[in-house]
Amino acid sequence: MTTLQELIAQKDALLRQQQEIAKSIAEFQSAQRAGVINEIKTLMAQHGITAADLTVTGRKAANPDKEPSKVAAKYRDPSTGSTWTGRGLKPRWLVAALESGRTQDEFLIEAPAQ
Repeated sequence: MTTLQELIAQKDALLRQQQEIAKSIAEFQSAQRAGVINEIKTLMAQHGITAADLTVTGRKAANPDKEPSKVAAKYRDPSTGSTWTGRGLKPRWLVAALESGRTQDEFLIEAPAQ
C-alpha cells in the first residue's frame, strides 16, 4: 500500500515534470514565432510591403469630423407615433401588435413620391 509520503513525493515529481514540459512548450513556441516573423519580414521586403500597408482595410477610413448618417424610419406606430428603422431588435409596441395578430406590413411608412 502506498504511503502518504510516497504520494506527496509523486505529486511533487509530477508538478516538476509539468513545469518542465510547460517551459519546453513555451521555448518551442517562441522559436517557431521567431522563424515565422523572420519569414514575414523577408516576404514583406521582397514585395515592398510596409507595416502601414498592413493596417489598411478594404473599407474607407472613418472620418471623425463627419457625423454618422441617420437611417430613415421604416415603421410607425399610429397610436403613439413611435418609429423603428427596421434594424436591431423590434420595439415593444411592434412585438405586442404582432402578438395580437397584426402584421408588420401594416406599420410600414409609405415612401414619399418622387
